[in-house]
Amino acid sequence: MGNKFLDCTALTIAIIGAVNWGLIGLFRFDLVAFIFGDMSWLSRIVYVLVGLCGLYLLTFYMRLGDREE
Repeated sequence: MGNKFLDCTALTIAIIGAVNWGLIGLFRFDLVAFIFGDMSWLSRIVYVLVGLCGLYLLTFYMRLGDREE
């Protein structure tokens, strides 16, 4: 569990992305675009970070089998 900070950071960013997608699906409200502007360079960075964190979190599936409880 040497990457606990990275794991928590990635999970937090992915949750923010999930909440944003929930808002888009339910209310057609894009929180990231509202805060940072519609496809500004800052909002694009946020979208890329959410995507990268989602890809990183795929490694959680591989780690599930590693634990012996």
